Amino acid sequence: MGKATGFKEFDRVDRKYAPVDERVRNYQEFVVPLAPEELNKQAARCMDCGIPFCHNGCPVNNIIPDFNDLTYRNEWKEAFVTLDSTNNFPEFTGRICPAPCEAACTLNIDDKPVTIKTIECTIIDRAFAEGWVQPKPPAWRTGRKVAVVGSGPAGMAAAQQLARVGHDVTLYEKHKKIGGLLRYGIPDFKMEKTLIDRRVEQMEAEGVTFRTGVHVGVDVDAQELLGQFDAVLLTGGSEKPRDLPVPGRELEGIEYAMDFLPQQNRRVSGEPVGNVKEIMATGKHVVVIGGGDTGSDCIGTSFRQGALSVTQIEILPRPPERENKGLTWPNWPMKLRTSSSQAEGAIRDFAVMTTSFEGENGVVTALNCIRVDDGMQQVPGSEFQIPADLVLLAMGFVHPVRDGMLEQLGVKLDPRGNVEADTLRYHSSVEKVFAAGDMRRGQSLVVWAIREGRQAARAVDEYLMGTTELPR
Repeated sequence: MGKATGFKEFDRVDRKYAPVDERVRNYQEFVVPLAPEELNKQAARCMDCGIPFCHNGCPVNNIIPDFNDLTYRNEWKEAFVTLDSTNNFPEFTGRICPAPCEAACTLNIDDKPVTIKTIECTIIDRAFAEGWVQPKPPAWRTGRKVAVVGSGPAGMAAAQQLARVGHDVTLYEKHKKIGGLLRYGIPDFKMEKTLIDRRVEQMEAEGVTFRTGVHVGVDVDAQELLGQFDAVLLTGGSEKPRDLPVPGRELEGIEYAMDFLPQQNRRVSGEPVGNVKEIMATGKHVVVIGGGDTGSDCIGTSFRQGALSVTQIEILPRPPERENKGLTWPNWPMKLRTSSSQAEGAIRDFAVMTTSFEGENGVVTALNCIRVDDGMQQVPGSEFQIPADLVLLAMGFVHPVRDGMLEQLGVKLDPRGNVEADTLRYHSSVEKVFAAGDMRRGQSLVVWAIREGRQAARAVDEYLMGTTELPR
């Protein structure tokens, strides 16, 4: 694959970012693409390694060595066809996936994996520019009706797959626009929303019906869907945030990350914020509690709003700078990573537990913290305080929201509170009801959501028709 000696001849080179002082002035994407000749060299680095461990790392089963080789040979359209066969939305994963494929790359043993994510993103961006991405309407209609509830990446992938085999698909979304967390959670500087809009246009041409502003379980009784459709697929995500119930939690200025981020996304798109309390970081000392992707998004958004400072604290210990390849490869390693938002000037601190909040006149002014050891036990005498005007809770999500739809349907939940369904049939405990994505597996990555949406579509098609040609 690629050039036989490419990995020896060419060093790893990846996309760069625009300078910090330039990019924090707006909400536009700031990744600088590689020049075509450089991308050709990077694709040439893909080894004929015998066992492509990158396949093990990629949840959607991208045929990575093949599209690398086709890119190296400048066979761009065939590279797109190969990529499109396994991934409905490479422009999403090419921007916001953490690239477990690269962690599994054989060249990652030497910390120089093939730039798979960059190659993937360039292929699909070129495909759109060249007009190769076209609707794929079905050749015939099955007469079966499917409701997909939730329009995040799992719901979008499932709806597209089901429509392409001829089912009458209606995709329900409680918000004004399609996209779920892609639309309202991921900041525009990481992924601009025109990428979602053009996919919506494609899916409409393929026969998907979109019903936005319809909250199933609130505006429409979930039981009504069972009477109107032959199958119902739940892809509503995991939206119940993890709280921090310590003294002072009731103070104003302590907010959930997912109350903060969607507001800015709506401002950027010109959509009204709504009848809610506006949350802004402008002129404030911001503390983000939680070290994951959501916390990183809060950091980048806070800087763009004009925060005076941003501090991110994490209860887990500081990860090692470099993993032990002998113990971790080809699996995803736990090591210190610095996101583009964190690199914009955030102060990061690890092994910190918040014990209480302090405030004046009902508004938060500080966090009282203490150090913890590797066993999460408090270290006596290590207490300290962090000043704060705005605290953003970004500690993850515990399970789907149960009120409304899930209660009305009466689906069985697993021990973690997610909708119980296996990864073969994706069938819930209720007849005609299926579940996929974060609603089934818990909080996860966009690439896992796309995988589950595709696999659930296959399961639904087989349930309705007795057989299926959709891939897993």
